[in-house]
Amino acid sequence: MAMTKRNLLGMAVFGLGLWFGLTTSVDAAGAEDERFRQVVTYHLEKYPSMEIQDLYKLVFQAAMGSEHAVPDRQAAQQWLERELATLVIGSEEPFSEPLSPDGELVRVNLRGYVEQGGDTRELLDAFIATAKQFEASEGGLERYWGYVEAMAETGQIPYPKGQLGKWFAEMRDQGFPAVHHSSSYRNLYQPAYRVVSRELLSSERPMITGQ
Repeated sequence: MAMTKRNLLGMAVFGLGLWFGLTTSVDAAGAEDERFRQVVTYHLEKYPSMEIQDLYKLVFQAAMGSEHAVPDRQAAQQWLERELATLVIGSEEPFSEPLSPDGELVRVNLRGYVEQGGDTRELLDAFIATAKQFEASEGGLERYWGYVEAMAETGQIPYPKGQLGKWFAEMRDQGFPAVHHSSSYRNLYQPAYRVVSRELLSSERPMITGQ
């Protein structure tokens, strides 16, 4: 049975009831660090072979958005069309996955989006609009990485704090560049997504699965 756009978004955004249950309870306390720790924990559980490079990419996207990935509309459209043309549909993927601790930014998985009938033109528009509108914050990048190092210090994530600090210092010295996923991450998980503000995917605020 065909799904309407509203049903699609209402059912699919994030797609994880447990994630939302946790986020809702923490939102009440207003603890940004705890919300971001949940984001990191989610990605590590789903992608356990993440390397420090992939973790930095996650933190970078959460704080800096997607502006670095959109030189112009034509290039963004051609990139999306090429990726869609070679996309292998089959593995189940959530419609989107969390990035920023406030829930504004998400990674929209192209496989999940296409499988669930998403409008690729709308996705392109949302991707470009996000790049233009989202306010990148190096302060946020520093702050989020601090949460990550705190998680390493207490053994919540499988990375030595010293290695995290060394990596981040190198990125700071380089002016916080955008990076690609590690080769192992690409080979294992074949990431295909766009970083967008979820509010731009529909004129109506989507309902959240699990609430």
